[in-house]
Amino acid sequence: MKPIAARPLVVGFDLDMTLVDSADGIVECIVYACSLQGATVDPAEVYPTVGWPLDHVFPRWVPEVDPEILMAAYRERYLTHVIPFTKVLPGAREAIAAVHDLGGRVLVISAKRGDHVEAVLAAGGMPADLVVGSRFAEAKGATLLEEGAWAYVGDHTGDVLAARHAGALAVAVPTGPTTAEELWAAGADVVLPGIEAFPDWLHQALGRYPEPS
Repeated sequence: MKPIAARPLVVGFDLDMTLVDSADGIVECIVYACSLQGATVDPAEVYPTVGWPLDHVFPRWVPEVDPEILMAAYRERYLTHVIPFTKVLPGAREAIAAVHDLGGRVLVISAKRGDHVEAVLAAGGMPADLVVGSRFAEAKGATLLEEGAWAYVGDHTGDVLAARHAGALAVAVPTGPTTAEELWAAGADVVLPGIEAFPDWLHQALGRYPEPS
């Protein structure tokens, strides 16, 4: 990991199950898209895949159908059945504000399509300085590295991998399908109980290390 003092304060966040809870809507849209192809899918089996790229998800249940066809059906339904009902997780707005209050930049990098990420953030009143979609694991890490991120906050082992790929602090929250134990095992530097704990952690972390400049 590069010295923290050598970096500007740039913090990246995952979206789903880190800043917002859209799990029920995502699961419903996946089940719906599969049903159009005649597949019956148990929602309980879909939930652990929340946050994965859709082209990795759909072949689990409908391997014979081009994922692009399923993704198109998913995205059409997502706009009307998920975004209006997505819940901002407690403390998410405050987490973003904590970075901005210190003069930092906020990145939101998600496996979700970029325009959908922007729509969710706008609906939730969460301003980001850069939004990048269609990224997962190392691909997120490449963007974090390019932007000089100091830390990346996420709920998935792929988010931990992204942070480590970029040499950033891997800050994990077990508010999605992945447990705290799994996040620690993946190499997280810190596991917070939820995004609401981030502002206090941020100030403590900057107190332990020289502030990025």
